[in-house]
Amino acid sequence: MPERKNITRGLRFTLTAVYTIVFTLLLVAVSLFFRQNLASNLDEQAHEDLNQNWAIVKAYLRIVNDKGQNNYHAVWVFDSDDPEEAAAVAAAKKVYTIADEKGRVMDGSTDDQTLGLANPKEIRAALQAPGAQFSERTDEDGVPYLIRASYVNGEEEPNKKFYVAIGTSLAKSHKLLRSFTWQGAALLPLVILTGITIGWIFAGRALTPVLEIAETAQRISGSNLSLRIPVRGAGDELDRLIETFNQMIERIEVNFNQVRQFSTDVSHELRTPITVVRGQLEVALFTAETVDQYREAVVNCLADIERLSQIVRALLLLSQAETGQVILQKQTLDLVEIAEGIVDQFQIPAEGAEVTLRFIAHTPHCTGEFDRVQIERMLSNLLSNAVKFTPAGGEVRVIIDRKENEAEIRVEDTGEGISPEHLPHIFDRFYRVRGAGEQASPEKGLGLGLSFVAWIVRAHGGTVDVRSESGKGTTFVVRLPLTVLAGARQIDEAGLIVTGA
Repeated sequence: MPERKNITRGLRFTLTAVYTIVFTLLLVAVSLFFRQNLASNLDEQAHEDLNQNWAIVKAYLRIVNDKGQNNYHAVWVFDSDDPEEAAAVAAAKKVYTIADEKGRVMDGSTDDQTLGLANPKEIRAALQAPGAQFSERTDEDGVPYLIRASYVNGEEEPNKKFYVAIGTSLAKSHKLLRSFTWQGAALLPLVILTGITIGWIFAGRALTPVLEIAETAQRISGSNLSLRIPVRGAGDELDRLIETFNQMIERIEVNFNQVRQFSTDVSHELRTPITVVRGQLEVALFTAETVDQYREAVVNCLADIERLSQIVRALLLLSQAETGQVILQKQTLDLVEIAEGIVDQFQIPAEGAEVTLRFIAHTPHCTGEFDRVQIERMLSNLLSNAVKFTPAGGEVRVIIDRKENEAEIRVEDTGEGISPEHLPHIFDRFYRVRGAGEQASPEKGLGLGLSFVAWIVRAHGGTVDVRSESGKGTTFVVRLPLTVLAGARQIDEAGLIVTGA
């Protein structure tokens, strides 16, 4: 059984943990914000209540002096029969102290002593301060109060100041704030647990396509490369991942089939000359009696060994070319001159096959930066195929034209043509078009010529296109840029698209 993986090392756990941490921090931050906001509002409300009570004190409190006795005392002047005035004055007098500048208390509530409102030092500070002073105090029972300390002027002597402190209880505000804090603290674990559960569920759902991809990848082998993951239809990143994975598997399937076909073709191509060489050597060993007979066997063996060498060299060269190990040796060349020379070389093979070979140039010169060896190999491969697959009495034409900054090379024949199902694959390595029941043969080649053509065109920054119809011939169209391409090597490595139509 496979070793069970640690759950804490899984991506699902990581996503859930990150989500939970972020969610918890955000929740705590929001809770602290609302708590601070509530505390600020409660404090603002307490200050506003004291300011309202102070307005009542200013309206109804009078500090009077009995004439000739220097005896100041506080008098509350209001209509006791008016319930509103009576209630307002009673609210202002819940917690208060009135004292002179020497600290002598003239009037006050029962709580002023426990709160220490008549402190001489604070009295002097309040009388000298330009505005009201606020402070928080706690009585002997632990009840918090907000105190507002200031002064009022005497009735007969406006310049004489008297200390007045009023307070309001903060018990309800603190209780409400504590209740909010404890409720938030109590709900926080429940909310976090809910967040963990939801995060775990959604992380699992989000990772389901990824797990399906992993499971599908595990099931993929050479015998079931047709496996695909169905797209969910959400149009999101995961669908994009699934589509990319399916495209990758499709490319792998195509390449795997090509390699499988390559193995079959190469095995056959190598087995045949090896078998022939072995047979000839065995015959010579057991039956040859003269030097001439041995010589003939050796000559035949060398011919087959040369065929083996050509196959190996072609495979090696194409492999090096497609991996970027072959660097183009570009120079300024005239395509018209090169193409005409290649056509002259193929005149004798064409005459031997009773095929008419013609060269047509619509422009006197077509000059650009090219690798002579590779361009000649490209033209030779195209002409070789055209002559080989054109029956006696047919015609092959090589046409050179210039269209703006591109050179166009067309190789046309009136041969067998290519069926539509073969067109998308003719540039693939080792792909050969065969009729029903037809086997690979030395005369038909190894199927590397057009692969070389495709690579050479890509390396020069061009495109190659093929048009064909069974029984009516085939036309290959190669377009090459005539300007110097500083990025030609990069284009080759990126893999320029080669189309078939």
